[in-house]
Amino acid sequence: MILSQSSAGIGNRCLLFRPPGVGQQIRFAPARRYRNLRSVTVFGLPEQSAGLLFKGGASGDVGSFSAPVDDEDILHIGSLRDKLKVRDSPFVATNNSGGGFVGDKDLLFMRTTRYESEDSSGSSCWNGLQMADGTCMPLPLWAIRSGPRKQIYYDPKEVTAAVVTCGGLCPGLNDVIQNIVFTLEDYGVPPDQIFGIKYGLRGFYDKDFKPINLNKQIVQNIHLQGGTMLGTSRGGADLKEIVRKIDLWGLTHLYVVGGNGGNAAANAINTELESAGVVCSVIGVPKSIDNDILLIDKCFGFESAVEEAQRALLAGYVEAASARCGLGLIKLMGRQSGYIAMQASMASGVVDVCLIPEVKFELEALTAYVRQVMRRKGYCVVCIAEGAGQEIMQHGQAGRDKSGNPILSDIGTHLRDLFKESMKGVDVKYIDPTYMIRAIPTTTNDRIYCKVLGQGAVHGAFAGFTGCTVGLINTHYVYLPIPVIIQAARTVDPKGRSWNRLRTAINQPDFVTDSATYEEPTSSQVVHEADYGSRQTASIAG
Repeated sequence: MILSQSSAGIGNRCLLFRPPGVGQQIRFAPARRYRNLRSVTVFGLPEQSAGLLFKGGASGDVGSFSAPVDDEDILHIGSLRDKLKVRDSPFVATNNSGGGFVGDKDLLFMRTTRYESEDSSGSSCWNGLQMADGTCMPLPLWAIRSGPRKQIYYDPKEVTAAVVTCGGLCPGLNDVIQNIVFTLEDYGVPPDQIFGIKYGLRGFYDKDFKPINLNKQIVQNIHLQGGTMLGTSRGGADLKEIVRKIDLWGLTHLYVVGGNGGNAAANAINTELESAGVVCSVIGVPKSIDNDILLIDKCFGFESAVEEAQRALLAGYVEAASARCGLGLIKLMGRQSGYIAMQASMASGVVDVCLIPEVKFELEALTAYVRQVMRRKGYCVVCIAEGAGQEIMQHGQAGRDKSGNPILSDIGTHLRDLFKESMKGVDVKYIDPTYMIRAIPTTTNDRIYCKVLGQGAVHGAFAGFTGCTVGLINTHYVYLPIPVIIQAARTVDPKGRSWNRLRTAINQPDFVTDSATYEEPTSSQVVHEADYGSRQTASIAG
């Protein structure tokens, strides 16, 4: 969506139009070719998307919209602008190095797919958030675009900023820290006014760990290392003490790099700051190696984790295929979301069975299928996410950790022992690469992603926003209100295209003795018979 010529990225704009006499189509045309087009209409988009439409003048310039976007259709974020003084950005002199600025009314349309019907694959909860109980929470149509504004609301010389990393390790933490510091200094924030909070939120009040100074020289090469230079921890959110220290130290920017728990803490801190009358922009950067943050396309570090995880799967394959009756069993991360297991299995091309938390399975059916694969191939490779199969464990989940994540029983060792006991002569090769994956540096794409997220976080703070996080939606960077993204964990849709692609690629059945357990089977195979010796698979329409 383009507001005016001052909006960044306008150079390669296209117009959406419907030529006369053409049926239900959406065409894209270069703006220059249709300079005389006064009114542009789109057929095939929802009525609420009228805000997409704009008029072209005789010169081909972009003019005003043919219809405004309703305020209720925008996913709004918190703001401190009424308490701050507006001023020009220090980048105005160079027009942001020639790239221009993002306008406050630049919006991203969040619904890019128009489904034929509710039966279309992937159409479940197309208009909102899928909650843990299966309900769908509708969301507005538009999100606010991330990026540098022409006007800012903090004097860079008076800014005192702090960065804190929370929760478990994830590739990219150092990259995000580095680019927050780089961007703060680019705005003109004095280097001695940028701080790092040690070992998570408890670093605000733990007397053993004082905040450290951060500047370009200190963070210059930290992206080459895994982990976080600041240290991290779970929990420790003594809100009143944290707010007291923010006020005492005169912090005006707080950047919280964390997952669902870290963002929930950031939201609570922001609420407490507002109650205490302390003016400080709290900006989140969503970190989750499990890729389980709602709405955003992907979390930083996820791509790096998938790359390393598929190496473990390949190792499991080599071990299994090289042994007589070899069974490679690899447990990957994924408490509530099976994205790493699913994507790594798809990438490796060697997995026979993939088990994720979102899809239940029965041990008898699973064991029978593994036996069948081993009879056919002589070996089998099983990938399981750590949160899968918790309902079949004797004790199941054992409460929650300090970040609010479920504490899980070890399904990996449970299956290892089960396979050994139930299959005579099987040679189980069990691999758990969790800590190896968490500790690696980022891959190329993740490194670039972290740079943009770090920059976007700082741009958001200088724009006077608060209580928001920066993320990628439909390949564009936006600001999202933290209360929305912490509603639940993002999970794999068992009826979605991604899971279906994997299942059809590896020909994986439903591991249930009664196919009626699922509303409708989506695989090309369903295990039916209970006799291990003669169990066969029946092909059905998926």
